Amino acid sequence: MAITMADIQNLRKRTGAGMMDCKSALTEAEGDIDKAIEIIRKKGQAFAAKRGDRDASEGCVLASTNGDFATIVALNCETDFVAMNADFVGLTTTILDAALANKPADMDALKAIQIDGRSIQDLVTDRMGVTGEKMEIGAYETITAPSVVAYVHPGNKLATIVGFNKADVDVQVGKDIAMQIAAMNPVALVAEQVSEEIKEREMSIARDKAREAGKPENLLDKIAEGALQKFYKEYTLLQQEFVKNPKQTIAQYLASHDKELAVVGFKRITLNAE
Repeated sequence: MAITMADIQNLRKRTGAGMMDCKSALTEAEGDIDKAIEIIRKKGQAFAAKRGDRDASEGCVLASTNGDFATIVALNCETDFVAMNADFVGLTTTILDAALANKPADMDALKAIQIDGRSIQDLVTDRMGVTGEKMEIGAYETITAPSVVAYVHPGNKLATIVGFNKADVDVQVGKDIAMQIAAMNPVALVAEQVSEEIKEREMSIARDKAREAGKPENLLDKIAEGALQKFYKEYTLLQQEFVKNPKQTIAQYLASHDKELAVVGFKRITLNAE
């Protein structure tokens, strides 16, 4: 059976595969488009099995909101060349839109969402057959709050979402807080929310530095506590200096707009080395 350009374009539209891959699959399937689709999907499954131990540290990170729900999705791949491809970004957008519409409880639920009879996980696997690279959903984070804001940094490698306790948050205030989180990478909202593991790590580092500098042993704990307080100012959101006005902390910036306004949670995902 002769393979026409219309057949190839139809298969490409349905699978996202390259023109030569579509032609090859149609030739092998003797023109049967359903069989050709299955051939391309099996190719993706084969790549998934073969490249399972590869490092997928590049990718696309997107975030958006739907009412009181905000989400971040990261789709990872092996190279920046694939990450910047329009079809790859489009697949990430499809996954993000599905998350916004369905509000899945966790990563497994997200992967199981059906789109045109295929699960999201199947779509990712299919795409592996097209690109020849390992791909995986690397992150899925959500926040539900009276008001939510999403920010995607140019380049699609970093995104944040933030929730507020009030529904009528000024647009610029919401954007400023989301961008602050992107730029300054806080580990918690306030000091009380910093994990014991992080606290002990920072105090241990401070003790070691003080010991190397020749400080007396009986002063090490006091020095470490001072270092921890400095860490809180740098890495807890409300104590951080506002990047647009270092004379203000984020807590003071929020209060200057609305004394009752509070951040109730935030998430930050990045593929950049930090």
